[in-house]
Amino acid sequence: MWSADKYNSAPLDRFTLLIPYCLDIIKWDVIYNADSPNAAPDVIFGPEDDDFHPFHMYPSAQPNNCLSDWSYKDPTRLLTLIQFLRDQYVLYQRKRVGEVDDDRLKFEISTIISREGIEMHMSSGAEKLEEVKFAVPLLDMNINKMVSCCPWRHPQKIYLQVVYPVGRKYMSAPSAPTLKLVSSPELKALYSTDDVKLPPWLDGMCLAEYLPNLEEYLGKQVLEAVSLIEVRRNFIEALACPFGRPVEADPVFCRKATFLSASGVFTFLVHFLIPIQFPKQQPTIMLQSSQHFNSQMAPMKSRLISDYPWSPRWEPLQMAERICEFLADEALNFKRQCSEGQVQ
Repeated sequence: MWSADKYNSAPLDRFTLLIPYCLDIIKWDVIYNADSPNAAPDVIFGPEDDDFHPFHMYPSAQPNNCLSDWSYKDPTRLLTLIQFLRDQYVLYQRKRVGEVDDDRLKFEISTIISREGIEMHMSSGAEKLEEVKFAVPLLDMNINKMVSCCPWRHPQKIYLQVVYPVGRKYMSAPSAPTLKLVSSPELKALYSTDDVKLPPWLDGMCLAEYLPNLEEYLGKQVLEAVSLIEVRRNFIEALACPFGRPVEADPVFCRKATFLSASGVFTFLVHFLIPIQFPKQQPTIMLQSSQHFNSQMAPMKSRLISDYPWSPRWEPLQMAERICEFLADEALNFKRQCSEGQVQ
C-alpha cells in the first residue's frame, strides 16, 4: 500500500508490509525520507509492539546492523533488513511470553522450547483477556518430494496453533488450550486439515505429551492422501473407456477431468470434480453445452450432479460404466433445459 498513486501527486515514500508470523499477519510501515532518498528507511511497528527495539535487544546484534552500511543501490538490502527485523521480533515475542506470570505456561514452554521452528506471540488489549499463541510446525517429512511432478514452489507445512489463556488463577484445574490445525493453502489440493478430527486433550496433559500422537496420526493420513492420487488416476483412466480420451485432466493430483461427449447431434462437455477423499466421497459432475449460450454468451451449464449410482466398493471401470449409463438420460434432460433456457 503506497502513499501515492497516479491520482495523487504526493511522493511515493512509504508502503505497508504484511508479514506472516505465528500463523497470523503483522503490519509494518516502511517509510523513506523523500528529501533524502539515499538514506535507509524507517520501519514503524504495530501499536502492541512499542517495546520492540530490535537494535538494542542483544549487543551481539550490533555488528550485523543492517542500517550501518546501507546502500540504496543494492536491491537486496531492504529484504535483508526485514528478515533481520523479523528474526529479532521472534526473539522479542519469546522474551515477552517468558516473562508472563503463569506457572502452567512456563512449564509448557520449558517442554517444547527445543523444537525447531516454534513461534509464539503474546497478545493483550483493553477489550480481551491476555493469551499466548504458539505456532508449532509438525511432521518432519518433505511432502513436496512425496508428490510426483510437484508444482509447489514452497515447502508445504502443517502447523498446530495452540492458544493458552493467561492469568486465570481462580480455575481449580487448567482447561485444555484451544487447538487448531493450519496448513499451507496449496496443500489442500492433496490433504485438507479442515477435515481432521484432532485427538482429545486429556486432563493433566501437556503439549509435549500431545504432539507425538498427533504427528503419528497426521503422518499416516498424509501418506494415505498421497496414495489416493494413484486411485484417482486409475478412475480417470477408467472413464476413458466409455467417454474416450479426456479433453483435459489434472495430471498431478488427479482432481479434475473433462471429457467431450454427445447425445445424437447434441455435443457437450462432462466435467468431473474428484474429491481428495475419493472413493469414499463420490465425484461431482457438471455438464456444459457446446451449442447453447446464455445472454452473456457463456456456455450453458447443468447443476452439480451427485445423485447417480455409486459405491466406493466398485472397481473403477464399473464406476465409469454406471456413470455413463446415468448420463445417457441426464444428457437428454440437459439438452431440453438448454433449449428452453432453463439453465445458466
